[in-house]
Amino acid sequence: MSLDALKSAVPDYAKDLKLNLGSVIGNSELPAQQLWGTVLATAIASRSPILLRELEPEAKANLSPEAYTAAKAAAAVMAMNNVFYRTRHLLSDPEYGTLRAGLRMNVIGNPGVEKVDFELWSLAVSAVNGCGQCLDSHEQVLRKAGVDRETIQEAFKIAAVIQAVGVTLDSEAALAQ
Repeated sequence: MSLDALKSAVPDYAKDLKLNLGSVIGNSELPAQQLWGTVLATAIASRSPILLRELEPEAKANLSPEAYTAAKAAAAVMAMNNVFYRTRHLLSDPEYGTLRAGLRMNVIGNPGVEKVDFELWSLAVSAVNGCGQCLDSHEQVLRKAGVDRETIQEAFKIAAVIQAVGVTLDSEAALAQ
């Protein structure tokens, strides 16, 4: 299914999502690797089988093999980190913040693509998963690397739309059964 076919699958009551999907992907000013890595990583994070199945082929076609793997790695490591750091942040006992995490995150140091791209994908996944501490951390790394706020916002706009479309399509599929 192409992006147009995916947009046509969005029900009429969610017309804004359909328009936003076309806008954030079709009119994005992000370079192709940043765009499609963000799309793939957030589609994985959305946990929507429909959305992932439909967007993955186009993402794969627009990404180098290394970027394709790195986007999937960003979704994987952030699935773990977002739960861990969000929980540690939400606990009222500040002592948890002083304890060593003890979790392997080697891919963050050597993702196989430009560090900025991986950080952008990690930020977008953190937006889907709602981890404020991870969002702050990745945003700071991106800003120190010279990435402007508009680019960072573009990534979390994509995350928001991908998540909303996934929820909508999955709920419609469940209701149709």
